[in-house]
Amino acid sequence: MDPIMLIVKTAPEEGVALLRLNRPEARNALNLELRRALAAAFDDLAEDPAVRVVVVTGNAEAFAAGADIAMLASLSPRGVEQLGLHRLWRSIADFPKPVVAAVNGFALGGGCELAMHADLIVAGEGAKFGQPELKVGIIPGAGGTQRLVRLIGRTKAMRLLLSGEMISGREAFDWGLASDLVEDEAVVPTALQIAGRIAALPASACALVKELVQTAADLPMEAALALERKSFWLTFDTPDQREGMTAFLEKRRPRFNGGETA
Repeated sequence: MDPIMLIVKTAPEEGVALLRLNRPEARNALNLELRRALAAAFDDLAEDPAVRVVVVTGNAEAFAAGADIAMLASLSPRGVEQLGLHRLWRSIADFPKPVVAAVNGFALGGGCELAMHADLIVAGEGAKFGQPELKVGIIPGAGGTQRLVRLIGRTKAMRLLLSGEMISGREAFDWGLASDLVEDEAVVPTALQIAGRIAALPASACALVKELVQTAADLPMEAALALERKSFWLTFDTPDQREGMTAFLEKRRPRFNGGETA
């Protein structure tokens, strides 16, 4: 398959890009070509001012069923390093705009890690999340031991990581892994609806919120609050701040322009 077609990119509504993993014959397993295509898509969207929010999804059977084991089975430690997978993940981890994962079916291993790179996860009732790497003799390698703990806590994370078991979409929601739980057929529409609401808000302020949540969480409280305070001050140098507060006082809907500084 042409690597470009491994990711199907559409623009379902203003300000929103939808990326659909398109390797259905392998349950969207993340081989090197798909990872490269995904990283390239995020790099392009980071530079596209028309895109304010990205939704990532798979198909009804699988969001992404993990890494491509056939690609990894015969590699040495040096061989795995030379794949440069960690650099490809950076394109998603460092993406400055909000990301929503729309998860149907299997989100296992690297697929679960991909979902956890998103800022919000909309899960279907039939979704299956898990980190089953121990069952093939390895451990998670794209943040599974770190993001999972931060999202659901040490005890539940250890249960998933050490058992390799899967949990349902409802369990993922109850545990705090998923932000929303809907019926399977409503996953993508719900994710797009959420993305549309976010896209209507000031882009620069959304980017600051994401940056603060990602970078300040591990700082001492006083340092984190100081960073938040300075970021708060910066928002007062944007047209969106003036428009938002003026609209509030005039009792009308604001018309945000993207938050460029004056």
